[in-house]
Amino acid sequence: MAHNHNHEGHDHTPTDFSRAFAIGTALNLAFVLVEGGYGFMANSLALIADAGHNLSDVMTLLLAWGGMVLARRGATARHTYGFKKGTILVSLGSALFLYAAIGVILWEAVGRLRAPAAEVNGMAITVVAAIGVVINTATALLFISGRKNDLNIKGAFLHMAADAAVSAGVVVAGFAIMTTGWNWLDPLISMAISLVVLIAGWGLLRDSLHLTMAGVPDHIEAEAVLDYLTGLPGVQCVHDLHIWAASTTETVLTAHLVMPAGGDDVFLHQTAEHLRHDFNIHHTTLQIEVEDGKGVCHINNKNQGCCWPGKTTTPGAVQSQHP
Repeated sequence: MAHNHNHEGHDHTPTDFSRAFAIGTALNLAFVLVEGGYGFMANSLALIADAGHNLSDVMTLLLAWGGMVLARRGATARHTYGFKKGTILVSLGSALFLYAAIGVILWEAVGRLRAPAAEVNGMAITVVAAIGVVINTATALLFISGRKNDLNIKGAFLHMAADAAVSAGVVVAGFAIMTTGWNWLDPLISMAISLVVLIAGWGLLRDSLHLTMAGVPDHIEAEAVLDYLTGLPGVQCVHDLHIWAASTTETVLTAHLVMPAGGDDVFLHQTAEHLRHDFNIHHTTLQIEVEDGKGVCHINNKNQGCCWPGKTTTPGAVQSQHP
């Protein structure tokens, strides 16, 4: 006998940041045009590189915006979870764009160090970059409220915060060039800031790859979930436990519970509610098996379909912490 339960009693629609994306995209696109133009006129690699970095962020904002729109679309017969997975793919693309932009900046900076510019307009660099600090900081603040709960929004926030840091570094470079006349500071500052952004962006790339590979989201302790399930009254063992991200904000769990005495709908609903409340798992599907037909409760090996990750309990051996 098997019972299946899919917990869908709550609205998991991601917060709408459409207005933030629209404002951020418009501001940054306008600034890219201004900064790029002044960069050529001032003969500043730092400004040109920063403009290129900002252009990659405009593309990132558009991708993240599109990912958010896809996540809000309903499920279809061919996409039963809807298009929520797109937010994970977009966060990965955002990280890759960031690294690509950094690569271009470093490449150009090395070339400029080998052949320094004859003249760099420090005043133009300082003024334009200062404007960039304001615009990038304001854009980052538009996404600050959602950065902890949505990897897609976190990607947008990190890009804009990184741009603010880059622009601040360019301001320093411009001021230093004005006071010392050392034009080689322009590419050197660009390289230093790029390395900082490279390190700061690693977390986004790592988390995006992890979720893309159906990894357990970082905010969930799989061992704790297993302890909870195996500790439920009447559960002999748990196998085929899988936890993964349906999107950057929603988590899915499926598991088989071996329960010789069986279980009813009340048990399934309460268990799903506890998983949602205590572990932030939004979609739960549990299958109850009254017989251990495959003998998985006696196989202490997760690679052979046992109680992941190699745990077995007898009824009542572990008391549930929940009523």
